[in-house]
Amino acid sequence: MNHWQKNLETSIAIRQELLSDSSFQVNLERMIELVASCFRNGGKLLLCGNGGSAGDAQHIAAELSGRFKKDRAPLFAEALHVNTSYLTAVANDYGYEETFARMTRAMGRPGDVLIGLSTSGNSKNVLKAMEAAQEIGMSTVAFLGDQKGSIGEVANHCLMVPSNDTARIQEVHITIGHTLCEALESSLF
Repeated sequence: MNHWQKNLETSIAIRQELLSDSSFQVNLERMIELVASCFRNGGKLLLCGNGGSAGDAQHIAAELSGRFKKDRAPLFAEALHVNTSYLTAVANDYGYEETFARMTRAMGRPGDVLIGLSTSGNSKNVLKAMEAAQEIGMSTVAFLGDQKGSIGEVANHCLMVPSNDTARIQEVHITIGHTLCEALESSLF
C-alpha cells in the first residue's frame, strides 16, 4: 500500500468512527445551533488557530462572510490572524500568546462565539483567546484532535477528532467547518 492509499484509508476510518459516535454528533448539532443563535441575535463569529488551523479558520470565516452554496446576505465571521500588522505588533509588544486574546477583547461582545482550532489542544494563544472570550460573555467552541489539552478543559463545547495525526485532524476540521456553513445557510436563509 502506498502513502496516498494509507492516507485515504486512515481518513475514511476516522470519518466512519465519527459517523458512529453519537456524542460527537450531539456536540456538532449543539455547536451549529449555538452559532445559528448567535447570528440570529446579531452576533459575530470569531475564529483562531495557528498554521494550517489558521488557514482553516480563515477558510470558514470566508465561507460565512462571503458565501458558501447560497447567494445570501453576509454573516459576520472573522479569523483573528488576518491583520498581519496587528499580529506582528502585538506579538512584538505583548508576546505571541496574547495575539488572539487582545483581538478577542477588541472585537468580541457578550453573545458572540469564538471557535478555536488546535490539533494539539495546547496552543497558548488560542487558550488565552478562549479565556478572554469567556470573560467577555462569549461562548467558546474548540475543534481538537484526540487530546483535549488545556483548550478542551476551558472551552464550552469541544469537537474532538479521534486522531493524533495533524493532517488527518485538519481534514476533518474543514469538513466540520463546511458542515457548519451548510447548516447555517439552510437554517438562517
